[in-house]
Amino acid sequence: MTHELSREQRCALLAEADRAELIELADACIADGAQVRVLVAPEVGCVTAQVREPVLEQRFLLGDVLACRAEVELAGRRGWAMRLGDDRAAVLAAALLDAEVEAGRPRAADVDLLCERVASRRERRESQEWAELAPTVVEFEELT
Repeated sequence: MTHELSREQRCALLAEADRAELIELADACIADGAQVRVLVAPEVGCVTAQVREPVLEQRFLLGDVLACRAEVELAGRRGWAMRLGDDRAAVLAAALLDAEVEAGRPRAADVDLLCERVASRRERRESQEWAELAPTVVEFEELT
């Protein structure tokens, strides 16, 4: 990524990251003996999913989805994460990675690289979906 991610962008990408890559990097972050304080233990609950209809751009409630959230403190800085599903270890790892960047710790660049990989996977997936949909697009001609 050529620009620095906002915290919102980083948290969104960490929410999509694979469980294994989150946990592996979080373990590396605390391998130096850094003290982690869990401020909000991983909690599972439901959140309301809201989407925007693409034509009129009106928002509507899609329904409730299962999500897990956690908050930690690392080197005096707070980290936060929320992920869909009920994987407590992954959400705790994502919160720790957010705190690693917020604190400017040694593995912050590794967290940015992870986010870059997740963003690249998202772009490839979306391109593939559009390529599969393209043959179904109906083009209308305007009669004048």
